[in-house]
Amino acid sequence: MDTSQHNLKGLFEQLGLPSSEQDTTRFLDEHSPLDPAVKLVEAAFWNPGQRSFLIEALAEDSDWTELVEHLDAVLRR
Repeated sequence: MDTSQHNLKGLFEQLGLPSSEQDTTRFLDEHSPLDPAVKLVEAAFWNPGQRSFLIEALAEDSDWTELVEHLDAVLRR
């Protein structure tokens, strides 16, 4: 059973990234804006495991889909 928090902090934890507010802000600052021609899952900063998680979340319309889409939007600002 998935007991993860389904918020941005929880998504970062699922991706194996530091998840404090300061860490997420730093990540977003470092990787924004994402080129509009690049799909989120194809961004160079993901490792293979992170990329697989994102692809699966989007393909299966999982509990994480909305947050992955939110992350995509935030990275493009």
